[in-house]
Amino acid sequence: MIVHMVLLKVKKSVSAAKIARVMKLVGEMRRKTPGITGYTWGRYASPEGLNQGFTHGFCMTFKDARSRDAYLPHPAHDIVKAKVLEILDGDVRGVIAFDYEA
Repeated sequence: MIVHMVLLKVKKSVSAAKIARVMKLVGEMRRKTPGITGYTWGRYASPEGLNQGFTHGFCMTFKDARSRDAYLPHPAHDIVKAKVLEILDGDVRGVIAFDYEA
């Protein structure tokens, strides 16, 4: 299984409703690309304060590396990625993607 973790620095001006709409679009990738086995998202919620400005994140799990590798260049992924980039503070500097095998 591959875990695809993404951390986001969302602009302060973006409403909670818009963030929810964008995260719903990300989650809908499960219907468009095979091999996605799970998806969760949320706002930073730790009292530690170690988020370094990252305000939201999501985790997507894939059955295997081949499923993740098919997802990344998928045209629907490009559309969703563009919507995510629109809400970020600092464009690609406002995102960290980290995959690991579990």
